[in-house]
Amino acid sequence: MALKWLAVVVAAVSLTLWLTGNVVLGVADAGQLPLVVNLFALTVAGTAVVLAVIAELNDRLNDRLTALTEFLVSRLDEIETQTGDRNAGFVEGYLLNHGREAPVVPLFRPGRDAAER
Repeated sequence: MALKWLAVVVAAVSLTLWLTGNVVLGVADAGQLPLVVNLFALTVAGTAVVLAVIAELNDRLNDRLTALTEFLVSRLDEIETQTGDRNAGFVEGYLLNHGREAPVVPLFRPGRDAAER
């Protein structure tokens, strides 16, 4: 947000200085500001305006992404509360029906020494 307003201030100051310099020299009948000064002031102002617009668009995009993320999180939380864990009963019933537990098989026979592993 600070970048946008800094760019707006730079553009306003640059245009004000450009206009003031040209008006003062025009009224004083001293001619014009050199072309390089005029082009520099207008280039700085134009660049600052473009930077301000890009910063504003970036802020809007960030706000939209934040809103979308919050919506998705709330929707997923809502879906999770509605569905629950429907498979928990199935798994528990399956385990109760198959009462015996799986045998534990060692990877190596106890009689072997560590070198053969």
